[in-house]
Amino acid sequence: MPLTFELQATCGDARAGLIHTDHGDIETPIFMPVGTAGSVKAVHQHELRDDIGAQIILGNTYHLYLRPGCDLLRQAGGLHRFIGWDRPMLTDSGGFQVFSLAANRKLKEEGCTFRSHIDGSRHLFTPEGVMDIERIIGADIMMAFDECCPGDADRRYAQRSMELTHRWLDRCLKRFNETAPLYGHHQALFPIVQGCQYADLRRISAEYIASKDPEGCAIGGLAVGEPTEVMYEMIEVVNAILPKDRPRYLMGVGTPQNLLEAIERGVDMFDCVMPTRNGRNGLVFTAEGTINIKNKKWETCFEPIYQDYTLAYLHHLIKAEEILGLQICSILNLKFYLWLVGEARRHIQQGDYTAWKASMTPKLGRRL
Repeated sequence: MPLTFELQATCGDARAGLIHTDHGDIETPIFMPVGTAGSVKAVHQHELRDDIGAQIILGNTYHLYLRPGCDLLRQAGGLHRFIGWDRPMLTDSGGFQVFSLAANRKLKEEGCTFRSHIDGSRHLFTPEGVMDIERIIGADIMMAFDECCPGDADRRYAQRSMELTHRWLDRCLKRFNETAPLYGHHQALFPIVQGCQYADLRRISAEYIASKDPEGCAIGGLAVGEPTEVMYEMIEVVNAILPKDRPRYLMGVGTPQNLLEAIERGVDMFDCVMPTRNGRNGLVFTAEGTINIKNKKWETCFEPIYQDYTLAYLHHLIKAEEILGLQICSILNLKFYLWLVGEARRHIQQGDYTAWKASMTPKLGRRL
């Protein structure tokens, strides 16, 4: 069955909905834990399902292409079977990795030539090739191949980059329509709006993406160096144009405050490495603010924080560089992010999202 989006409630521009996929439904707004290379770092799949409550996770085409590789993934029957995940999955196209590998890549009309961060070998990503790779990975939602423009790019560069992304999108769509899923479930293709911090370019890109009648839309090239208020402005510009009956995915964002602000502006889907990366560095997000578990103040705090584990024990684990500490902090942060978007959904349905967000935002910025 095609991917569909059911809009269930609104509160201003904030939306609560349901995305239907062949691997199950996704309640929106939703946060997607990042499983870059087929694993959400330090977290088991059963913890993602049963403890954290993840409804969808994300994999990355660039990393999975390099390791374990397409041949093995196809032999395994796709990434779902390879990692033992029976819920929906999304794959990034590798466009952001192309952006982050600026010193080791070369962009041209054909695609992007880059050197592997693993062994230095040379590779070429084209829109057609990326579609083929994402078919082999088998995610429910595939991303179009794009160039992620730097947040501080001048207008001329940003326009060239956007136009290249649009030409690449046309090639992605052609290849996508010429091929079929490999594992018996539907795959949707989301185009990506670009245009950097220039409102007129964002409008042009959003109109171009909307004209393709996609099953869902993504907003890329934000949280890459531009001021936060510019990011919010660009979200408003884009969401005024993108179709209201399709899910909207803001890529690579962000802090808990970013999520609430973007939800208020009509975003449905998010991903970010922040909860797991910060967790591995001893930062724990809570509804009352952020805990730096390395601080001495937690050394003798015997209040429970997760199951039977206390803050004092978690402080000890992180100071001793025990793997269990990284695991607990990562789980706590992902649980919090999923709780936060779940609460946002509940308050949208109740009609008091704006007031709830206003009460939550100051607390989220505190250091405990």
